[in-house]
Amino acid sequence: MHEYMSRVRVWGLTCPGFSEEVSRARRWTRDILTGHPRADDVAVIVSELGTNALLYTASGGRTGVFHVALALSEHVVAISVTDAGGSETTPKVTHADEDAQRGRGLGMVNTLAHTVAIHDNGRGHTVTAELLTSLPGDHPW
Repeated sequence: MHEYMSRVRVWGLTCPGFSEEVSRARRWTRDILTGHPRADDVAVIVSELGTNALLYTASGGRTGVFHVALALSEHVVAISVTDAGGSETTPKVTHADEDAQRGRGLGMVNTLAHTVAIHDNGRGHTVTAELLTSLPGDHPW
C-alpha cells in the first residue's frame, strides 16, 4: 500500500426506495468484499438494515432513498445504513417472541456484529454494525 494511502477504505452507495434496491446493495457489498471471511455476514446485515429503512421510514416512500456506507480496515468491517427519517420510533435491538411476525432483524444484526450503534441525525437514523475480522496481532484476511 502506498505510504500516503489510508489503511481504511470507504465506499458509499445511495439507493432509491424500491425493494429491489436491497438486493442491489447486497450484491454491491459482496462485490467489494469478494474473498473476505465476513462477506456473507455483512451481506445479511445490509439486507436487514436496508429492508428496515424501506419498511419503517420515509426511505420506502415514492421519493425515498437509503444510503449504505462500507468501511474496511485491517481488523474491522463497518457497515452503516442511513434512512430518510419520518418514523415515530428509533430503531432498537429487541428480542422478539417466537410467534412475532417482525422484530427479529436488528437482533440478528446484533448477533452477527461485534457492536451495533444507532444514531439520530435529525433527519433520520444511521445504524452501524462493526464486525471484527481479526484481533490485533492476528494475521488480517
